[in-house]
This record gives sequence, C-alpha cells and structure tokens, in this order.
Amino acid sequence: MRFAYLGSGSKGNGALVHAGNTMLLLDCGFSAKETLGRLDRAGVDAEDLEAIVVTHEHGDHISGVGAVARKLDIPVWLTAGTGRAAASRLGKIPKIRYFDPHTDFVVGDIQVQPFPVPHDALEPAQFVFSDGASRLGILTDVGSITSHIEQVLSECDALALECNHDSKMLERGPYPQALKQRVAGRLGHLSNFAAAELLEKIDRSRLQHLVAVHLSETNNSPSLAQAALASVMGCGSDQIIVAGQEEGLEWCNIEA
Repeated sequence: MRFAYLGSGSKGNGALVHAGNTMLLLDCGFSAKETLGRLDRAGVDAEDLEAIVVTHEHGDHISGVGAVARKLDIPVWLTAGTGRAAASRLGKIPKIRYFDPHTDFVVGDIQVQPFPVPHDALEPAQFVFSDGASRLGILTDVGSITSHIEQVLSECDALALECNHDSKMLERGPYPQALKQRVAGRLGHLSNFAAAELLEKIDRSRLQHLVAVHLSETNNSPSLAQAALASVMGCGSDQIIVAGQEEGLEWCNIEA
C-alpha cells in the first residue's frame, strides 16, 4: 500500500491511497483543473481513480468533489450529514454512496475504517485505510482527542496527523479573536502540542511513516510541527515528513 498528498492546508486538501488495483482520492479541495494537474504531477492517470472519499463539508475539502466525480463518473463516499451540509456545493453526483462513521466499508482492494471526530461540521469522519496487511491512519480537522481516536490510530504502519497551529503563534497572530477561539476550540483544529500528546498515547510500534499535515501558513511553521512530533518519536526533526499546501507529498510506500 502507498499514499501521497496532492496538497494539504487551508487552501485545499487531497490525498491519494493506493493498494492492489484500487486508487482512492481522499477529499478534493481543489478545482477540477487543478486536481487533474496535481494528479498528473503525482504520476496518476485520473481515469485510474476508483472513488472519492470525503471527510466533511468544508470548502477546502470538497470544492472540487462534484466536478471531478462528474468528469470521471466515479462514486463519492460520504456520511449522510456531510451529504446534507454539502448538497448545494456538490451539485448532482451520479454515484453517491453513504457510510456510517462507525461502520467499515470496502472499495475495491481497500478496506476503509471511518471514525467520528469532534469538528465544527455536521457529521465529520476521519479514516484508517488497510489492504489487509498494512494500516494507514489519517487524522485532520479535529479539535480534541477522544479515547476512540486513540484506540483506532494505535498500531498504524503510517500516520498523517494534523499539526494545524502553534498555540503561541495563533494567540499572537492576526486572526480575529472569534476565529482564534474557533481554531483552538474543542471543535477546531489540533495544535502541534495536541498532536504530540496524541502521538505519545498511541501504540507506535509499527509506525514506518509519520507525516504532519494541514499546517496553517499563518499560525505555524514546518520546523515547529516537526520538532513537536520528533520530541515524542525520539528522532531528528528532519525525519518527520511535512505535506505542504503547494507541493503536497510524494508517494510513500508502506512495507507489509
């Protein structure tokens, strides 16, 4: 199994998960044209996409979902709550599939384990993807950590973990006070410190790849996020990968 990021941040998100004969796109927060360009950059033929899986209805995650799904005639998987909240932005989708955030489902060669997260969306979910031998956990857009999240993300072989902001930078930064409170709140986004706390609590014995994702360009820096996670892993900061907004992340292979 392998994974890559088309881009990660407040201006657009999209990740690729590939196992066997199945290629999934997790979220699509870029225009259709931009998405196709980024797929090409990743060496992916858009026609090879099997489906789009959606985390929640915020624009940086769904702005291109409808257009790409219609262009490629592929199904979109989302919760019923996300479907209701995003209906006007998604438009008519020819193949829509609803999932329960507590129930696993299968797309081709990939088993998808969704799990609910605290975020200011109607029915948000995050995921663990598996090919039967390896587990890839992805956690972004979450304001606080639950025991269920800790349980689900333990024993992953690869983990993409939100490091949205540095708390001091957010506090001193240019955002209006109400937005600062939202970002730092229970339904907002994980700080570097909170991400490191989660990492410390889970079973990391199988972890091959650790990627910091969804970094704020205003309230964080790659070096701060890397340092926070490296302090838990007991490694150098340069061993922590960062998925960027513009450059994304090249393919990472997960060894079974």
